[in-house]
Amino acid sequence: MNISERFDMPVAARRILLIQLGDIGDVIWFLPALRAVREAFPAAWVAVLLRGGNGTLLAAEDSPPAIFEVREGFGESLRLIRALRRERFEVVFDFRGDERGAYMAFLTGAPLRAALHYPSLSRLRSRLFTHLVPPSVVSAAAGAADPSLLFLKAFGIDARTTVPELALSSEVKYRARKILADEGISPLVDVPAGGEARPETGAAAGEGWVTINPFSRWSYKEWGVEKWARVMDWLRRDFGIASVIIGAPAERERANELAGVCAGGVINLAGRTTLAELAGVLHFSSLHIGVDSAAPHIAAAVGTPTVTIYGPSDWRYWKPSGKRHRVAVSDMECVPCHQKGCEGSGISRCLDTLEAGRVQEVIRAALKDLEAVSPRRSA
Repeated sequence: MNISERFDMPVAARRILLIQLGDIGDVIWFLPALRAVREAFPAAWVAVLLRGGNGTLLAAEDSPPAIFEVREGFGESLRLIRALRRERFEVVFDFRGDERGAYMAFLTGAPLRAALHYPSLSRLRSRLFTHLVPPSVVSAAAGAADPSLLFLKAFGIDARTTVPELALSSEVKYRARKILADEGISPLVDVPAGGEARPETGAAAGEGWVTINPFSRWSYKEWGVEKWARVMDWLRRDFGIASVIIGAPAERERANELAGVCAGGVINLAGRTTLAELAGVLHFSSLHIGVDSAAPHIAAAVGTPTVTIYGPSDWRYWKPSGKRHRVAVSDMECVPCHQKGCEGSGISRCLDTLEAGRVQEVIRAALKDLEAVSPRRSA
């Protein structure tokens, strides 16, 4: 293994594999790195290795990369290893600090296998790579996309942007439109990923809808259901805006319970979409409002402004980039504490004490921004 802050990348590299075995949010923040590699090596065949199920998100793109997925089971692992070795990759970049990606990188047989060096991890992991970049290279990271991009910079690969963008295919948009139409919702506009203006969204005109993700796989990131009901009723009463709840299949029953305590104007799509279709629904949404989870990152990547409620997590690092993306945060001095609930309880007081009125202020400002960039529709 070779540890250095600067390496020479093979100029003629033609087969490149990028490994990102993180959660969905990590995959979104990995998009600028994927784009940087594809732009730096336009003639190369670039593939990605992702956690099982996450590949459907990148497959939703108009021009997706080649996608491999890690799945459980000895037989599945053996088939994956054989498939990767058949591709004869020349370069492999692993963007995670774990051993599973290291083993997969090694088993490809690529002559250049690179990752960040983590002295706290086993020596065996380090030996599985040919090139290691020291942590000092990414110490200046200010946002979630930065570590991957600074890592690539050590190989002379520069990024044009740090903002994740997911350009959805027409097929995915069609499927999302169909799901919305079945619920009586008509998408009013098709906005390019990263687009600033969203004409004819209708949110400011009192005839739009927003997506809501009230739940997280981590309870310490969640906000009170009664507060969500208050916000959703307020959107309907004061702005004529319907709420479309999104989420995983396991969250559908909780979403039904939330819809049941609201005064009306709520549609429950939790568990009703694939990951790709969820991206499509978020693409057509006027605004996305939710807790710290994958949804706001996907929404931002497909061009939709967001309001995200943060608790223990550091919003300065994780929030989507740009003025179109706002946060609602407690003013408690301990925030962000980076803990999984107060004193290990799994409950975050910063979220329990965050009032609905404060979140409404942030949403109101976001809706005002929409009004400024979107002409009102005539009645």
